[in-house]
Amino acid sequence: MNAAPRAELSHEVEISPAFHDLDPMDIVWHGNYVKYLEVARCALLQRLGYDVPQMRESGYAWPIVDMRLKYVRSIEYGQRVKVRAQIVEWENRLRIEYLIRDAVTGHKINSAWTIQVAVDMRTREMCFVCPPVLWDKLGVAP
Repeated sequence: MNAAPRAELSHEVEISPAFHDLDPMDIVWHGNYVKYLEVARCALLQRLGYDVPQMRESGYAWPIVDMRLKYVRSIEYGQRVKVRAQIVEWENRLRIEYLIRDAVTGHKINSAWTIQVAVDMRTREMCFVCPPVLWDKLGVAP
């Protein structure tokens, strides 16, 4: 496990769910939370200069191989929420932890994590140690 992440390894976005994100009970359908995590993760990786296009250029794919979400409260239509993504591991895998909270009250709505592994796009083989390009983009020592 890596040391405590620096502030630069986290990023927060604000989202207000669209009507099409709702289920018949007029709350955000549980599967759409994954989409909100993706928005925060992409924003974090874009800020670090290692989003999907840069991953592709570096010769690595980073599929998600594990994910967990813990639902605490529901999100309603028009509710503003903040989604924070924070990189907490990067040596053998990329682990990102998430926190979704109400933008006004700060109440916790959901916590989650994802695990991604590097796959060499040329050989299609999984890497058991993250490639140096990730460490360079994160500004951390191997």
